[in-house]
Amino acid sequence: MPAEVMPDAQPAVRVTAVPADANVYGDIFGGWLMSQMDLAASSVASRHAAGRAVTIAVEGMAFHRPVFVGDEVSVFARLIKVGRTSMQVEVEAWARDRHSDQANKVTQAVFAFVAVGQDRRPRPVRGI
Repeated sequence: MPAEVMPDAQPAVRVTAVPADANVYGDIFGGWLMSQMDLAASSVASRHAAGRAVTIAVEGMAFHRPVFVGDEVSVFARLIKVGRTSMQVEVEAWARDRHSDQANKVTQAVFAFVAVGQDRRPRPVRGI
């Protein structure tokens, strides 16, 4: 199996994991990582929708490796599908030990969003 290569793009989110983000064993909480991924995905979705977009589902999330305190986490997000009011954003999270150049993919998922208006009801979005 070939080694995975980190995307050659700017991450939507880049953050260093700190002790407040960890459990008692020093591993970063999966919920913290998922929230970083949701932030990245929502940035892509709301930009495409030119307004508010809300998360309605997360598909296929599995954790491949742990993230530790001090790791730099880079989250990449790209729009992969657009419906009438909905969007799907593919998200990958990569972790790099702060003293190394090697990064590893730690998880990935597809986040689904719906564009909503000021009345918080679904509204149409443009295609890809």
